[in-house]
Amino acid sequence: MATFSERMAPVLILWLAVCLSGTWAVDKGNFKTCDQSAFCKRQRALKPGESPYRALLETMELTNTRLTLQLINDNNKVRLLLELYRLQGNITRVKINELKPLKPRYEVPDVLVREPPTEPLSLLSQDENGVVLALGAESQRVIVSARPFRLDIMEGRDVLMSLNSRGLLAFEHLRMRKDTQADPEAEKKDEADSANQAETTKEEEEKAEDGMWEETFKSHSDSKPNGPSAVSLDFSLPGVEHVYGIPEHADTLRLKTTDNGDPYRLYNLDVFQYELYNPMALYGAVPVMLAHNAKRTTGIFWLNAAETWVDISSNTAGKTVFGKMLDYVQGSSETPQTDVRWISESGIIDVFIMLGPTPKDVFSQYASLTGTQSFPPLASLGYHQCRWNYNDQEDVQAVDAGFDEHDIPYDFIWLDIEHTDGKRYFTWDPHKFATPKEMLQGIMDKKRKMVAIVDPHIKVDSNYKIHNEIRSRGFYIKNKDGGDYEGWCWPGSAGYPDFTRADMRAWWASMFSYDQYEGSMENLYTWNDMNEPSVFNGPEVTMHKDAVHGAWEHRDVHNLYGFYVQMATTEGLIQRSGGVERPFVLTRAFFAGSQRYGAVWTGDNAAEWDHLKISIPMCLSLGLVGISFCGADVGGFFKSPSTELLVRWYQTGAYQPFFRAHAHLDTPRREPWLFGPENTALIREAVRQRYTFLPYWYQQFYHTYRSGEPVMRPLWVEYPQDPATFALDDEFLIGQDLLVHPVTEEGARGVTAYLPGKDEVWYDVHTFQKHNGAQNLYIPVTMSSIPVFQRGGSIIPRKLRVRRSSTCMEHDPYTLYVALNPKRTAEGELYIDDGHTFNYEKKEFIHRKLSFINNSLTSINLAPDAQFTTRSWIERVVILGASKPSKVTLKTADGQESLIEFDFDASMSVLTLRKPSMNVGDDWTVVLQ
Repeated sequence: MATFSERMAPVLILWLAVCLSGTWAVDKGNFKTCDQSAFCKRQRALKPGESPYRALLETMELTNTRLTLQLINDNNKVRLLLELYRLQGNITRVKINELKPLKPRYEVPDVLVREPPTEPLSLLSQDENGVVLALGAESQRVIVSARPFRLDIMEGRDVLMSLNSRGLLAFEHLRMRKDTQADPEAEKKDEADSANQAETTKEEEEKAEDGMWEETFKSHSDSKPNGPSAVSLDFSLPGVEHVYGIPEHADTLRLKTTDNGDPYRLYNLDVFQYELYNPMALYGAVPVMLAHNAKRTTGIFWLNAAETWVDISSNTAGKTVFGKMLDYVQGSSETPQTDVRWISESGIIDVFIMLGPTPKDVFSQYASLTGTQSFPPLASLGYHQCRWNYNDQEDVQAVDAGFDEHDIPYDFIWLDIEHTDGKRYFTWDPHKFATPKEMLQGIMDKKRKMVAIVDPHIKVDSNYKIHNEIRSRGFYIKNKDGGDYEGWCWPGSAGYPDFTRADMRAWWASMFSYDQYEGSMENLYTWNDMNEPSVFNGPEVTMHKDAVHGAWEHRDVHNLYGFYVQMATTEGLIQRSGGVERPFVLTRAFFAGSQRYGAVWTGDNAAEWDHLKISIPMCLSLGLVGISFCGADVGGFFKSPSTELLVRWYQTGAYQPFFRAHAHLDTPRREPWLFGPENTALIREAVRQRYTFLPYWYQQFYHTYRSGEPVMRPLWVEYPQDPATFALDDEFLIGQDLLVHPVTEEGARGVTAYLPGKDEVWYDVHTFQKHNGAQNLYIPVTMSSIPVFQRGGSIIPRKLRVRRSSTCMEHDPYTLYVALNPKRTAEGELYIDDGHTFNYEKKEFIHRKLSFINNSLTSINLAPDAQFTTRSWIERVVILGASKPSKVTLKTADGQESLIEFDFDASMSVLTLRKPSMNVGDDWTVVLQ
């Protein structure tokens, strides 16, 4: 009989042929539609109507921290337990589980940063129809209706959100399979359980063949030993027309209705060269949706790690502007409403309703549950150079030298899978990378760093230390029969470590120590790819759902796998330095909470204009759900970009949080200097712009680490009452003070940017031209144009002396750009620390507030208890929208006064103060007279 390896060899050859084909696009047939996913098809067949569930009010128990109440399904008599919590910070938590399940159902661990603190619930009224509870904040209350069961959250007379208002709550109870109960013991067990168990209705019996106990997709069978276990719940959002989030999808920022197609799918999958503008699942899943209108922002966090589908419908979908006007003229009273339905294959219903009311309140609420974006090392905000693959150490050295020769800065060079010894991770190819420390030292001497890939599929090879250790410790995921699960990936036959186990993660982390990971040094960081997990010969290119993680099936934990891989890797990088150095880890798969462990990117995109465009809404969607450190492969991973597309992609990527160029093995080389001097100069300028703004990027990442607010954000976050911003996704803000409208159209001669805010003014950062807000501005563009605007009323610190890497610029001076708006004080911040350690947690940093009011520019200390010193100074202040002073005086904290030289450009109203030379950590005031 052929061995597994012999049988699978053709699969790998076919996969490689597919991967190496430059024209291949996603085969949608490899991935399920809702109709091909039995639980989704079953649940979607349920139509809105009267819910079979009612609340048994006599079972209600109300303590200081929670309400519990039993629900009964009148069709099959199954009882559920509802738990309702009021959490600190204007959050309501709703949990629904079986009252007495046949066995425990999976509840997601490790994603919440702590057990959320509760606040008291109080009973306002109760009768036979339901109960009313006070939620505390601003006359908020929750109404529990008994028959049928329904929850309404209200504020005053307004319904903010309703649960089960369309009657789509469904909870498939665990049950014994009837055709397996031939033996008397099974029958006895069934009798013993009958008090707790549902009657299996005739309709359910007839549905048994509909994939309830076994399901086949293509050649793959899913044994479903626990039978049907899906959960579903509907949410209605009155007054809402715009919903966002639930990444990852290659779609618009504003989510579309799904009535005429598939729901949005959340199921981490390796979908290379994915299609755009559809709801197919991609590499990551964050089950968080935001709803927004001019009055309020709310959020829904559906804490479930199984395969999930999200249906969205709206009563205004498809109405034209004329139709909406007609409604208005005719006095139509129909309030806009969006209805959302979540369907998950297993687990329980555990949902956090974040009640805002502002966008920033929702970010804070979600951060209180899952944590904020980790604070990255400053260097990781610079430029990253990558391809699959740099061939050998000489190639790395030549590329590194090429950046110096062409005066283009970079911070990280990357190595893909070919750097290893036969796809054995934590190793180096003995011929091509024979002296990795020598290579790393050469990069370190230039104050640069490297990232090497470490994937979670482990080559099955008895001569490979990592494999032997994992197998001997029993750390591999098991197949349904109890043996080690094996699948096919880059090394051939591979095992998959069970990262859901804390002991496995601790062992994995220990492998990054310098004595274990031979050839590694402190300037080597890590990339976790293929961690959906990708299994080339598995169903939908991933793991069989009936694989086993201890007490749980893979179906229960699937969307958590990449989260745990990145968690363990990040912990390894922290531990190797004794907890001193900040890690940098890039992941492809992710879940809620992944923001705590590093960066993500949008996966295997293509060198096409639409893929450049989609990078903006994809990263905006991630930022809304906590993951700020996002980017797309500059230039496109598959195919070869035209020089115009490549330049435009560099110009866009330079203003996105994670800035990395990457390319497929089969594409021609595309280092920035290979496209002629003119294009080299354009790319150089884009990359150098990134480096001048690094102080601002770093300050924004510090802010998101503290607050949970996204770094790259949609305009509606800052202008929540302006409907013109609600669906915009071809421009964005960095923080609140920089607006970017990249050029993403081929052959563009101009772009139209919406400048928000009727009281705002915006300054072009390149020309200093001033524009009023609340207008669509047409901007003529050339190949060198990157439309970027600074908000009037802001102060942005920059470093204009660009060197070969960010570390080389550490002690360089700052230029402050003060953009004036006569209607408000100009304000900004400056944050400085050592850029790479956790010492900021010990208050070792400088945090200054800069403000310009009444012709005085001042710097005051925002953290008087913090201690840090810097050699950097202010070498220039540029004031936009200024008047010409007669003199400019610097006053320092010790009472010294001195005159400052200045230039004034009357045509542009730009005042430049030259060489004021104060240390950036000091208190000072500059007075214009």
